[in-house]
Amino acid sequence: MNEINDIPSQAMLRAEGLLHRLAMLRGWSPRTLSSYMADLQQAGAFLERQGSDLFLASEEHILAYLSSLKRKGLADASLRRKRSALSTWFSFLLAEDMREDNPCKRLPPQRRRRPLPKMLSEVEVEALLFAADTTTLHGLRDRAMLEILYASGLRVSELVGLRISQVDTKAMLLRVIGKGDKERLVPFGEEAGDWVNRWLAMRRVQKPVISSQFLFPGRGGKAMTRQNFWQRLRIYARQAGLRQLPSPHTLRHAFATHLLNHGADLRAVQMLLGHANISTTEIYTHISRVRLHEAVNRAHPLGKGG
Repeated sequence: MNEINDIPSQAMLRAEGLLHRLAMLRGWSPRTLSSYMADLQQAGAFLERQGSDLFLASEEHILAYLSSLKRKGLADASLRRKRSALSTWFSFLLAEDMREDNPCKRLPPQRRRRPLPKMLSEVEVEALLFAADTTTLHGLRDRAMLEILYASGLRVSELVGLRISQVDTKAMLLRVIGKGDKERLVPFGEEAGDWVNRWLAMRRVQKPVISSQFLFPGRGGKAMTRQNFWQRLRIYARQAGLRQLPSPHTLRHAFATHLLNHGADLRAVQMLLGHANISTTEIYTHISRVRLHEAVNRAHPLGKGG
């Protein structure tokens, strides 16, 4: 409907009729038709206020409409959907010889903003590490796994697939086989090394696991599944009182971000994470800047928290 009044214009009525025809040709469900109808009604109302409509709109009109939505804070996914609805509409008009072009085809591409990953603070990570009961076999194994994960930034598939032969506790190095079977050496710290040594000492006296080639075996000495580790991680997160339940990837994000917060070189972090392209690693510098702004706002007398 036109936002100025509730009486649809002639152009809008004509568009609705054609949209029903398009829905029949494409085999759309009532829900899909309703979604397209709502998007076109909103666009039509804007275009008519600009002296145009859904049949005559130019590239500039469409760009002005999308820009207005962006200024209102519409999410990127919603913007893509509305843009797609308009492109489908104008493609249909072009196929029906009702237009000579599709104005959406000439619009600049909409860049997808990569969402910031969920983050854990250093205090939250510490609480998570202390949650496992290390007096038990499984608790000690899980503590060693969490320590290694946070100390090395491994992918969860790399973590559960680690074999004893890939770990050098004296040199404190992991030989990791990552994506594309690419091998990289990843160092870890003394704290993680200490917990791995404690775990190895305990498992030597446990016959069910002593013969396993995996560093952190699951049931029957086989490799632990990613899903099993995820479930155990969430149990510890609840015990630690974390508000957001993390995934194994959250600790990988924490590893990278905390390193950069403490002055690590971006290229070094890229190598540790096994990223083929540094642009993938650069998102963590964005997170670091976000945390820095939050800290300033909290602490500075003229900040939002001051």
